[in-house]
Amino acid sequence: MYKAYYGLTKKPFKLTPDSKVVFRSEAHQEALAILKYGVLGKKGFLVLTANVGLGKTTLLEALVDSLGTDVRLCLMNNPLLYRDEFFSYLAEKLDLPWDGNKAMFLIAFDEMLKVAYVAGDRVLLIVDEAHVLPIDLLEEIRLLSNLDVKGQDVLSIFLVGQPELNDLMSNDRLLPLRQRIGIRFDLKPFGLNETKQYILFRLRHAGARHLHIFTDEAIEQIYMVSKGTPRLINIVCDHALLTGFAENKPVINAELIQECVEDLHFPGEKNPLPVGQPMGEDRDYRRAVLISIGILLISFSLLLVLEFLPHSSGWTLLEKVIPAPVQQWLQTIFESYFGGNRG
Repeated sequence: MYKAYYGLTKKPFKLTPDSKVVFRSEAHQEALAILKYGVLGKKGFLVLTANVGLGKTTLLEALVDSLGTDVRLCLMNNPLLYRDEFFSYLAEKLDLPWDGNKAMFLIAFDEMLKVAYVAGDRVLLIVDEAHVLPIDLLEEIRLLSNLDVKGQDVLSIFLVGQPELNDLMSNDRLLPLRQRIGIRFDLKPFGLNETKQYILFRLRHAGARHLHIFTDEAIEQIYMVSKGTPRLINIVCDHALLTGFAENKPVINAELIQECVEDLHFPGEKNPLPVGQPMGEDRDYRRAVLISIGILLISFSLLLVLEFLPHSSGWTLLEKVIPAPVQQWLQTIFESYFGGNRG
């Protein structure tokens, strides 16, 4: 609808991933290099995490396009499966027999690895959205790697998912799996300059006659609300072009971006747009809460001890080890619970 108005040959900000039009920021280039190295370097297990919309799937498509015929691939995009369904999917992708008998499948899988080793081939299992994997299925995946023994190093397993994958991996049952992970990488969002370069890159590949459709202030606004998330950048830019066309505005400014963001905002959403929580922020919050609870428990324990110490000896002891402001705070709490002054 707006293509002719802005001098474009196609829509520049489509949401569906396109491995032929991939903007590679420094972080994305590094991530793709690490994925390739994970295959060529025979690193076994690799874990790649990133928030929603940062381009994990696009990266995987770029990796798959770069693989040679010497790599046998099984890419699993929806890993929320039962055990038998998982083995059935794996068998179908790797041309192995499956009749519901796990033992016979493992024998065939082991033989496939031996044949691949002799031929100089590689076997690559990629699990996208791995953060939804049940722990039991993660254990099954780990046990597959036990078949790749005696220095063969044929099998590589990539676990790709959202930050929740890190929390899942911290489960005590998965300690053997954590010890086998050779590479870990956290994909970061774009910075302001990369956001600008991304928008220009998309416009250029859409045949834009000029690249000044978005003002610098508009791009800064896009970066602020999207927090450098490519998927959200696409959504805002596409909506802005449609709105600009409807309002007969050949140049998109910051005010129009704000208007679009208000249109896209979900009621009750904390942020202007549904941005994924930065890596580690939730963990830091929980840590702060636990520390606060610990301080309160310790303080209350001290108060109980003081209640049974002689009249002044408890506070005399505290004066030697606890700063005066904290002493005053404890005194206040003590008086609230027990009444009177122990000092």
